[in-house]
Amino acid sequence: MEIRTSRPEDVDQVEKLVVSRHDPSDGVDARLLMTDPEAGCDWVGVADDDGRIVSTATLMDETVTLAGVGIPAGQIEQVATDAEYEGRGLVRQLMDWAHERSAERGHLVQLVMGVPYFYRQFGYAYAIPVKQNRALLSKPEPGEGQVLRRATEADIPALQELQDQAQRDAGLRMGHTTPCWRWLLNRTGSITWIVERDGIPVATGRSTPEEEGDVVLGEIAGDDDGVSALVAELDPAEVGERHPALEPHLAPRNPELDQVMVRLPDVPALFEHLRPVFTERLRGHEPETVVLSFYRTHVRFHWDGERMGPLEWGGTMQGPGAQGGAGIAPDLLAPLLFGPHGMDGLRRIFSDVYPGPKKDLMFRLFPPVTSDLLTFYLP
Repeated sequence: MEIRTSRPEDVDQVEKLVVSRHDPSDGVDARLLMTDPEAGCDWVGVADDDGRIVSTATLMDETVTLAGVGIPAGQIEQVATDAEYEGRGLVRQLMDWAHERSAERGHLVQLVMGVPYFYRQFGYAYAIPVKQNRALLSKPEPGEGQVLRRATEADIPALQELQDQAQRDAGLRMGHTTPCWRWLLNRTGSITWIVERDGIPVATGRSTPEEEGDVVLGEIAGDDDGVSALVAELDPAEVGERHPALEPHLAPRNPELDQVMVRLPDVPALFEHLRPVFTERLRGHEPETVVLSFYRTHVRFHWDGERMGPLEWGGTMQGPGAQGGAGIAPDLLAPLLFGPHGMDGLRRIFSDVYPGPKKDLMFRLFPPVTSDLLTFYLP
């Protein structure tokens, strides 16, 4: 059994394998990605049993932006194993392949959505809430002069601009790359729409095809009239919660919470990369030495009132409070950095999130984060 990067001659087998474990549209997605000039087979790993492709996984390049700072990220998608080969650890080996390639590409964060619990085995933690799909109880009233049509590749700049505006106020965001927009527009598993008014794009959204059953409409962006026309025309069964104008028309939120899972492969490198974020959060705070313990490791730095000093990394620190520091369990660092609770919220849930004697400082350094992530597959 060989774990390797895929090759052009593997496209047919990978497509067939993905279809066998998922849907026909997922096979289309695999082919679109593997034949794209900006992605290609380098993004896809395979398990090769003497010429037979029996397991596969895809690593997509993404950028996650936290408080205006872009973080190189990798997203795992299209994981599939031939039913005859399950239970042999092939996904674990392909995750190792993906993590190695991710490091080579300079990713500081890795993301995945999928089977409950499964990816926690590979170092992922539940961290970022997924916006819910909620039943549409009533149609909004569309304004006059709105025209709905399917988006084309010529619309990519307009689609990007509409999504940028929708994500403007999110503390943590991830948009679609240009290659991803091309795949989305050419795939069969979803339809990307544009609403125009006087020939100008004013709203967009992405829906599941009618032939798959009840239509779900997500990634909604645009002005109130355009969004209302989009929803009224498509009349979906469920709508992704994203636009305030639709709130009166949606069923109450489900108490269950889906979350994007996050892996942090190199915490020191990530902290150094986030130096501008931490600096802005500490601006205006009096000089202070900051100590953060992850129990088996720790970091300290001095804040002089304007700048952060060098990050000094050390070993085990079980009692950070005695040094004026905070304690954060390492598997809770991703939700601390990117999640909606912040340190104040997480300490009320987990005993091993300990703000220490400088609570105000730690709450300032790790506030709750609002998020808006666009993913290849609609939630």
